[in-house]
Amino acid sequence: MADKIEFTRNYSDLSTSEGFQFEFYCDRCGTGYRTPFKASLTGKVANVLDAAGSFFGGVLGRAANIGERVRSASWEKAHDEAFREAMEILKPDFVQCPRCSSWVCRKSCWNTRRGLCKQCAPDLSVEMSAAQASRPVEEVWAHARMSQEDKKLSQENWAETIRATCPECEAPLDGKAKFCPECGAKLKKEVSCKECGAKLPDRAKFCSECGAKV
Repeated sequence: MADKIEFTRNYSDLSTSEGFQFEFYCDRCGTGYRTPFKASLTGKVANVLDAAGSFFGGVLGRAANIGERVRSASWEKAHDEAFREAMEILKPDFVQCPRCSSWVCRKSCWNTRRGLCKQCAPDLSVEMSAAQASRPVEEVWAHARMSQEDKKLSQENWAETIRATCPECEAPLDGKAKFCPECGAKLKKEVSCKECGAKLPDRAKFCSECGAKV
């Protein structure tokens, strides 16, 4: 009985008539590994016979058929052997989760302590860190929603624009900076209407109170 070839769906066959190469990738994150290209002697022989048949014709024209037989028999056998070798080379980098049966990479998607993939058993320290990082963002959005209804918050402070980057050099800004830490540009430019004295946002063209042109 011929040996069975165990295979999974998480691979791509990049083999050609010139040789064999395979890619295996993680079902969870998509990280992949590619085996080195392994030249195929039978493929080269078949190509030589094909070229001879097409060039000379006549009696040697039958070489093309011979080449196809070489490719369909010896090449397939060599392909199977190359596939087995590729799996042996890359198998240590992957592990199958006993819960969901997914093949995942050991490097990023395998929870060694739990013996499960991180989809089934997330890394708690990573989840806690992500939760801590997302909490300030959630608080900012919650505060922004409440601020619109908060009567104690002055309209002047709420209407103030908080920039994330410098308008001159586009450097990232931290908090309510007055000057850019990279180019020194003044970030808060106070503009007042010449007619009524109302404070206006930067680059305003008309006064929002009296309609005068700035």
